[in-house]
Amino acid sequence: MIETWNLTIPELTGDEPRRAYVYLPDALNQDPDARYPVLYMFDGHNLFFDGDATYGKSWGMLEYMDATQTPLIIAAVECNHDPNNGRLNEYSPFSCRDPEMGRIKGLGKVTMDWMVKTFKPEIDSNFPTLPDRSHTFIAGSSMGGLMSLYAVAKYNKYFSRCAALSPSIWLAPDKLEKLLRTARLRPDTVVYMDYGSRELANHDDMSRGFAAVAGLLLERGVLLNCRIVPGGEHCEASWERQIPFFLNTLLYELE
Repeated sequence: MIETWNLTIPELTGDEPRRAYVYLPDALNQDPDARYPVLYMFDGHNLFFDGDATYGKSWGMLEYMDATQTPLIIAAVECNHDPNNGRLNEYSPFSCRDPEMGRIKGLGKVTMDWMVKTFKPEIDSNFPTLPDRSHTFIAGSSMGGLMSLYAVAKYNKYFSRCAALSPSIWLAPDKLEKLLRTARLRPDTVVYMDYGSRELANHDDMSRGFAAVAGLLLERGVLLNCRIVPGGEHCEASWERQIPFFLNTLLYELE
């Protein structure tokens, strides 16, 4: 079951409404007292319904969750659709200049502060969550994948596990490396990270950059599940096929 409503993020876009989505397990009907882990995800409009998705194809998360009866709540919010780098600004932890996209204003901290101080408390107050860090995860793709790495590193007191699909680690790699080297990471931190074999050529030297991030995570003691997806591409249809892999990692050996 999906619940949706409009909300605003005053810190980012003032009174402009955007859609929030929450997936609730069907098992709630049988056991209304049950409580569940929560997966926060970026680009909520792309997750559940093809009609809401930017390119007309969603991840198919609703069908997968219903078919597998996975005991998990998913909470997500629509991205900023402003064509003037709205999504990139909100989903970038770092301010920088990209040769193709121009100046990117790193509003990732503002985005994450809102998520942990406003959105998460609202979810925990209104839905049957297990609100502790051990049962709170975060995931996304592309810039949302980069934000997931940022969140699990910088906001590790809130998120114990993350899934970063096709993360945009090519953006400000030196700043990402510094973050991962200096962040306070608890030893139970779990990261799933993947990249599609067919998208490696989209940016220069991606294989080396991907390996560098993976190696750094391992150096920091992160429990890492890392994959190059055979035939994987940079699109929702490809990320949909990775759902079993990243959800199994996020929920593996969870108490």
